[in-house]
Amino acid sequence: MIPVSVSASGEQVQTASSHVERQTSIELLDPSAQMQRFVYDSGYDFEYPDAVRGIYVTGHSAGGSRFEELVNLVETTELNSMVIDVKEDHGNLTFIPDEDSPYADIAMNYIDDPEQMMSVLEEKGIYPIARIVVFKDSVLAEKRPDLSFQQNGEVWVNGKGEAFVNPFEKEVWEYNVGIAKMAAEMGFQDIQFDYVRFPEGFEHRDDELEYSQGDYADSDQGNVKRRVEAVTDFVEYAHEELEYYDVDVSVDIFGYAATIEEAPGIGQNFSKISSNVDVISSMIYPSHWTSYFGIEKPDTEPYNLVNEYAKVENEVLGALEDPPTSRPWIQDFEAPWLYSGPTFQYGKAEVEAQIRALYDNGIEEYLLWNAGNTYTENVDYLEGK
Repeated sequence: MIPVSVSASGEQVQTASSHVERQTSIELLDPSAQMQRFVYDSGYDFEYPDAVRGIYVTGHSAGGSRFEELVNLVETTELNSMVIDVKEDHGNLTFIPDEDSPYADIAMNYIDDPEQMMSVLEEKGIYPIARIVVFKDSVLAEKRPDLSFQQNGEVWVNGKGEAFVNPFEKEVWEYNVGIAKMAAEMGFQDIQFDYVRFPEGFEHRDDELEYSQGDYADSDQGNVKRRVEAVTDFVEYAHEELEYYDVDVSVDIFGYAATIEEAPGIGQNFSKISSNVDVISSMIYPSHWTSYFGIEKPDTEPYNLVNEYAKVENEVLGALEDPPTSRPWIQDFEAPWLYSGPTFQYGKAEVEAQIRALYDNGIEEYLLWNAGNTYTENVDYLEGK
């Protein structure tokens, strides 16, 4: 009770001098201390490896008999990660989501038990990366031509019969980031966006195709700058939307984009994209370069090509205030389309040459691409480290 006394008028009043200071265990918060963010917990326990060394895995392989073989490859070598298709090159999901999912109608049952797959990866300590193909999407383009590029009233396709959806359309952004969130909830630790660009050669056909420029229509910038802005804005948007899930965001990008100010047709600016991701994955397959860096036939000189590229990338990333981790895609396949005679073969020596070139330039992470998921045997994945 608070002590009282009686005043001359007979009223009870508090006796201030008898007040006792209450003791409390509450401490003042240090305003300089960073509050811990609340983030999504998938329930899986994956640790980031010393450095990601991974392989590409299709939905067919992840959900089929090849999966055990690929897991064994990673387990018995210095590899430690898998990049697994969640949304593949045609635009389909590689697993069946809940029946009430807005993506149920684009799903293929390649991975029939995603939870079991993730549990195996967790048990084996294999770091899971989700590949999501963004703007190359024949499925969505056919379903929603208004979100695509059209020519003469039909959905436009490239020489390979592939359709793209429109990076200017924010509905397309939301569609793909929704899939990314689903992958994060599945337990993937890294969301890797591929085909974050306009179709190749778009600068030669943008005037003949019909498409919306959305919020960018009133921009004072020219078409090239508008495309760069749209692609960069998508990456920034995706990164912000995925913060709650505590995943890394990575983007695949053409290797040559690092060597020029910006790729005029496809809308990729290497520095701007790199400034908005945790990981940048340049596709630096020697077979995909024409005569470059003074190398006449890059496919036949894997060390020299990767070495020269790495020098350029290091310089570009070094100029950024907060550069992302570099994790290039390297080549573990042949390129017969380059040769009229015998094809230059990629085996142990050629794969190791690329790895050694990366290590020689201080780049310690990399991913191996083989579309059929058939990887060279007996490779030293720490070659030159």
